[in-house]
Order: sequence, then structure tokens, then C-alpha cells
Amino acid sequence: MIILLLLILLLLLLLLLLLLLLLLLLLLLLLLLLLLLILILIIIIIKALAVAVAAVVEVVVVVVVVVVVVVVVVVVVLVVVVVVVVVVVVAVVVVEVVVVVVVVVVVVVVVVVVVVVVVEISISFTDLDTIIQ
Repeated sequence: MIILLLLILLLLLLLLLLLLLLLLLLLLLLLLLLLLLILILIIIIIKALAVAVAAVVEVVVVVVVVVVVVVVVVVVVLVVVVVVVVVVVVAVVVVEVVVVVVVVVVVVVVVVVVVVVVVEISISFTDLDTIIQ
């Protein structure tokens, strides 16, 4: 009878040990599940950070593109302004040269006409003088 009682007690002890082992296994499974959840949370955080970094990079790229476009437009406008100023200066110089040439030609023509008229008048007076004498 005592042996039977000891055997039952041993069986109960083994059952309790098995229950403790099962509880430990369940606790280990819960710990693994918690680690898996932490890993999923870390992956979600990394993805969110990657999306945030991508958004920041996209904003930086847009800002850089806008700055480059503005700089190119400013440079093109400055080049156009310089070309227009150079063309205007060249046109003014050409007009001044043409005006000077026209004035010189007019002065030369006037001088030639005056000389011709004076010579004609002189010849005419000389002819008249010879006729009178």
C-alpha cells in the first residue's frame, strides 16, 4: 500500500514536473513571440525611417533642382542682357561712325562745291576782266 502511495506520489510529482515543463515551454514560446513582435516593430520603424529619409532626400533633390533651374535662368538672363548691351553698344558705335563719315562727306562736298563756285566765279571775273580790258 505504501509503495502504491509512493508510486502515486511519484506519478503526481512527474505530472507536476511535466506541467512545469509545459509551463516553461509556454513561457519560452511567449518570449519568442515577444521577440518576434519586437523584431517586427524594429522592421516597421526602419521602414518608416527609410520612408522619412526618402522623403527628406526627395525634398532635398527638389530643392537642389529648383536652385539649379533658378541659377540657370539667372545665368541665361544675364547672358541675354550682356548680349543686348553689347549689340546696343556696337550699334551706337556704328551709328556714330556712320554719322562722322556722313558729316565728313558733307563737309568735303560743301568744301568742293565752295571751291568750285569760287573758282567759277574767279574764272568768270577773269573772263569779265579780260572782256572789259
